[in-house]
Amino acid sequence: MNRRQTARLRTSRPKRPRSFSLATELSADVTFTRGQIIAIRATAVVAIVLLVVNAAATIIAVVAAATLLYLGALAFRMRAFAISLNDPDVVEVTDEEARSVWDRTLPIYTVLVPAYREPEVIGKLIHRLKQLDYPADRLDVKLLLEEDDSETIAAAESAVGQSGIEIIRIPYSEPRTKPKALNVGLGLARGRSATGLVTIYDAEDEPDPLQLRRAVVAFRRLGPSVACLQAKLAYHNAQQNLITRWFTVEYAMWFSQLLPGLVREGTPLPLGGTSNHFRRSVLESVGAWDPYNVTEDADLGIRLHRAGHRTHVLETVTLEEANSDFVNWVKQRSRWYKGYMQTWLVHMRHPRQLWREVGGWGFVGFNLFVGGTPLLALLNPVFWTMTVAWFLFRPEFIVTIFPGWLYYVSLLCLLLGNFAFVYASMVAARAAGSPALVIAALLSPVYWVMMSIAAVKALIQLVHAPSFWEKTSHGLDQSDHDRVLERAAA
Repeated sequence: MNRRQTARLRTSRPKRPRSFSLATELSADVTFTRGQIIAIRATAVVAIVLLVVNAAATIIAVVAAATLLYLGALAFRMRAFAISLNDPDVVEVTDEEARSVWDRTLPIYTVLVPAYREPEVIGKLIHRLKQLDYPADRLDVKLLLEEDDSETIAAAESAVGQSGIEIIRIPYSEPRTKPKALNVGLGLARGRSATGLVTIYDAEDEPDPLQLRRAVVAFRRLGPSVACLQAKLAYHNAQQNLITRWFTVEYAMWFSQLLPGLVREGTPLPLGGTSNHFRRSVLESVGAWDPYNVTEDADLGIRLHRAGHRTHVLETVTLEEANSDFVNWVKQRSRWYKGYMQTWLVHMRHPRQLWREVGGWGFVGFNLFVGGTPLLALLNPVFWTMTVAWFLFRPEFIVTIFPGWLYYVSLLCLLLGNFAFVYASMVAARAAGSPALVIAALLSPVYWVMMSIAAVKALIQLVHAPSFWEKTSHGLDQSDHDRVLERAAA
């Protein structure tokens, strides 16, 4: 790194480089605004008063509201799933189309790769990045490493060689998050902002070597209204254990059914954390990443939609390492749920403005999908507990709070909703082409229990440590696939 780049890093502001800014009201720097705190307190006071006046009616109203929200979130997901099965909105670029673009016409492509405490996988990562099929003089790869992460820096320096991959040391500042590192890297990107493209890969990623070329072709085909392309994500260690099988089925449904369904519906699209490709000028115009949001990808997808830009799913796959350890999985999933809660709170600060910008159906979709994702996981244990209590003890209070009409709606959620989700998981598993995944899909209710544990942890952290980035460990897979890459990187 030369002196000019070093100086720019040292003088960059902790929150965001000078080249772009994020409106304060769209940042998760503050978890609850003054207006939201007032609304929460007012709701609590009204609830207490109503409980004193008529406890039974109040509890019935709360249970009814929760049931209807649950049913709405389920129905929205199943609608997106069904739409995608019949008419998926996915952009396909063949190998021939991708390779046919002349090298001299390709734009500068910045690849940002944040990594922290990843010395065990950094060699394999650099080997994978070297496999990208893109001209070296137009490829701007930046490995974003925290300045105090000496082990990862040392491993990266020994593996980079003459590849042209640039190591950027991120100066210490709070919050210590992936989006903050991405903003520093974007501020140092080469090439013209008007024509440049940007993508992100995680430390354990193995992208399709033609992915960058496919994205260039897709952007040119779709026109300037499309600002982002989300590649599909899958796992190379799907068969490692039951947790990785569940994770693989979930990702297959998410990226092959749900997200394409949202695109077809025209609702805001929460991005995945990696392999999303942007027009650099648009990315900077919307303020890039919020360093305080721990699912900066989902938040950015919503902001792009609010600004009038569109996202499509690109038919190309990046392989990742699925979490195989329960504790590690809960850490990662609780961060995702916490980030979805942050994103919902941020964008619902001004509901009427959000409605105007994304439309009525987009507003409904945002609330049921982004807000509904952690909501379903939080409500599940409540309804499960009441169901078990009813069958075991038949307590009178459950009869009281579930009058006939509410009982049948709740029963619909329990039976039809759970069946629909298990069925959708099996369809996604079958599409992935593995009988073992279909068996795992049948056992997915156990996976939902894990989700609920993570959601409860996320809710607690949202109050006490909203921007805390809980590190996910990688390199736990010892598959034949991984050992081949280790030998290739050596």
